[in-house]
Amino acid sequence: MVDLYWRLHMEGDQTSLHRRVNSRGGFAPDAPGRIAPGVRDGAPDGFTHLDYLAEVALATEDAGLVGGLMPSFPHTDDPWAAAASLAAETSAYRFMIAFQPGFLHPVQAARMTATLQRATGGRVVFNIISGGGGPSQLWWGDRVDHDDRYDRTAEFLDVLKGVWHGPFDHKGRFYQVENAKLPDWLSGQPFPEIFFSGSSPAAIAAAGRHADQYLSWLEPFDALAEKFALVRAHSATPPKFAVRVDVLARETEDEAWEEIRHGWAARAARETEHGDSVGVQRGESFLAGAGDGFRDREVQPNVWGGFSELRDGPAFGLVGSYAQVAARIDELLALGVDSLILAGMPHLEEARRIGAHVLPLLKGHLS
Repeated sequence: MVDLYWRLHMEGDQTSLHRRVNSRGGFAPDAPGRIAPGVRDGAPDGFTHLDYLAEVALATEDAGLVGGLMPSFPHTDDPWAAAASLAAETSAYRFMIAFQPGFLHPVQAARMTATLQRATGGRVVFNIISGGGGPSQLWWGDRVDHDDRYDRTAEFLDVLKGVWHGPFDHKGRFYQVENAKLPDWLSGQPFPEIFFSGSSPAAIAAAGRHADQYLSWLEPFDALAEKFALVRAHSATPPKFAVRVDVLARETEDEAWEEIRHGWAARAARETEHGDSVGVQRGESFLAGAGDGFRDREVQPNVWGGFSELRDGPAFGLVGSYAQVAARIDELLALGVDSLILAGMPHLEEARRIGAHVLPLLKGHLS
């Protein structure tokens, strides 16, 4: 059985892939056609960014998805605060909170997490990221080198788990604690499932120690299978596997590609941030030599590597008819994928579309 998540927008939402303008959600006040925060007759209409975020979460919950990934970048809202705000809006929805361990002390992270677990009835999930380097990493004030960031992440999780079941003593390279433990009234909460991201050897080694689910961006399927095999080889107890997948699905394949064609024609030149992310480097390598036509980035049937030109985020996703997208998802499941984090823009309408037209074709796989 597969767990299906949806990406929640933590940075505002585009109305389509045709225009890179956040016109709903977020806090930019002057975008045309703004939905939330909204203005009527020159005054706020009371429908806030959080209301829209809750509407997306409820739509995905109604569609049968188990929860939402809450990304964390310099340009996004804070996922911890957002999860706490949304907890009362949903009943069973899992909040997959993305965070970089270097920016929290593990004792504080344990207390925050246990508090949120108690408040939500155990609905917190971790998406552990260690950072892609470059200007974004410096925005956080973090100058730790690539491989050292993964060493820090692994030690952070050692301490976090120790504190969770404390008392715990630790004297390591990055953290030192003595007799650290949770308050009695927070102890005994379920420890969050860990989705661990990273494609480098250092990341795979750290994932082998801590990942419940190894999370990868979508890649050509053969490359994914090779990566999964490498993770298994470096894991004493092999994790499950998860993939983050953008989806553009329509009734017919031609309709789906027509949407891409419009977005491709309207795309604007933009600066690409070059950090030390091996995942980004891998994505670029799969597109080496691709022409400038939008179909030149289709690396295998319905697997398209141009999404990063139309919105912020990873390059690869699925494009096609509802049946084709469902078939490609079935192929991913056959590779050993246990969880999928789906995404589409706008987040609200595309969640409803996927729930109505794609998920019914996968009903035998849903948990």
